[in-house]
Amino acid sequence: MLGPERHRAILNFLAKSGSASNSALGTQLRISQATLRRDLAVLAERGLLKRTHGGILNVDFGLRDISFPQKATKAATVKARLAIATAALLPSAGTVFIDSGTTCLEVGRALLDRPLLNLYTNSVPLLALGATARGKLTSVGGELRPVSMALTGSLAQSWLEHLHFDAVVVGCSGIVEAKGPATTEFSEASVKVEALRRARLRILVAHGEKWDGPAAIVFAPWSSFTHLVTNRPLSRAQRTALHSAGVKLVNPSSP
Repeated sequence: MLGPERHRAILNFLAKSGSASNSALGTQLRISQATLRRDLAVLAERGLLKRTHGGILNVDFGLRDISFPQKATKAATVKARLAIATAALLPSAGTVFIDSGTTCLEVGRALLDRPLLNLYTNSVPLLALGATARGKLTSVGGELRPVSMALTGSLAQSWLEHLHFDAVVVGCSGIVEAKGPATTEFSEASVKVEALRRARLRILVAHGEKWDGPAAIVFAPWSSFTHLVTNRPLSRAQRTALHSAGVKLVNPSSP
């Protein structure tokens, strides 16, 4: 396949998906990673795509984020299973921060019937369930980001500066395998980082598709987490790398 043909194939692939990992592109086009990197450099220089750690994004990726309701209905059964596995790691009493995002929402939902638990969150959909909570549910405040229904920005960060948690649960928009989880927006990344600094038990919960979905901002290295909950089957090398970083893998089995 000649260069111009490869470029068209890359752009066609990206037009359909909005994002792609380098490994998926290499497999799809049957070319080496070295050739792929050269092609991506040319296309990025022309302003036809954005490069990220481990992948590429459509140039208008930030405008293409699907709405929260659309995300909530996607893979609902798997997210519920991940939520149950995550909830099993969390205390029945104490203080827990739950991040925004559809999988984290399911984790929060699973905790609402624990009367001795104090839940803090920047998730507006989780706050909307407050009337059914047996424990205490508190907002960290902040500016609403409509696409993710998350409270973010300097006000959310200043709230977090006064808090400490027994456990923190965060989600992500993508995963850069060699580096860690990533998201698409700086204000959300800042809230995640601030929350992770303030807990002993630090859990990343991630649907398996996030491993093939690059995002622009890697917000924490693997060593920032104590646990990873995912339905993605990992290789021995991947499990070894996580173990070396001090991360315990929880991989709920399919029903």
